[in-house]
Amino acid sequence: MPANTSPSPLPRSERLAASPVIRRGGQWWLVTGSGSILSTDPTFTGELDRFATAMAAADRAVAELRTQTRESGRRDVR
Repeated sequence: MPANTSPSPLPRSERLAASPVIRRGGQWWLVTGSGSILSTDPTFTGELDRFATAMAAADRAVAELRTQTRESGRRDVR
């Protein structure tokens, strides 16, 4: 297997919501159609980290609500 295709527990890149911001290898990048630039401002990247954490928590909460809704619907069906 070539070195650049080795399996990794983390995704290669992760887009933050529908924004032009991507996290690659623990670093935040601003991405446009014409290129990308590494964000090195600690205040900005800290806010991106906090927002990503909040989005992940919201995604988990929505998934839990959907599971609960499906399970309660199954119990009500006779």
